[in-house]
Amino acid sequence: MSRSALRLLDVPNDPQALAEAVGTGMYSIDPATQAMGVRLEMIAPGEARMSMTVRHDMLNGHQTCHGGFLFAFADSTFAFACNSRNLNTVAAGCTIDFLAPGFEGDVLTAHAQERSLAGRTGIYDVTVTNQNGKSLALFRGRSYRIKGQVIGEMPEI
Repeated sequence: MSRSALRLLDVPNDPQALAEAVGTGMYSIDPATQAMGVRLEMIAPGEARMSMTVRHDMLNGHQTCHGGFLFAFADSTFAFACNSRNLNTVAAGCTIDFLAPGFEGDVLTAHAQERSLAGRTGIYDVTVTNQNGKSLALFRGRSYRIKGQVIGEMPEI
């Protein structure tokens, strides 16, 4: 589905239905997230949960999941959470703390939660855990709203 095709989708009024439509629409045009094998498990206003299995091609020289993949995984989850209200939102800055390694075959979960939303800016925390619930990384993203919507047409004012 192209970005222009997303403009043709009906936009739900219910906040949860809207978040789900945005998640489906965003995922359909996000080749980076798809290429990593990331799956959208849950999305709600200001929140998202995604999962990813660590593949052999994601390992570094220590045979652990490369930090860049952990960052990209957390960043994708952050993006889905901060765009869930259907207002185009981009990252203004991000930090990550690596707590423990991930290994080949691990099934990781990233859970993004909105901590603050004021005007055009937001703060989101993302926790990355493995299948045993062990925390592997803590990511904090700062968001900034730009013009436009993710799906549907922006109403005339």
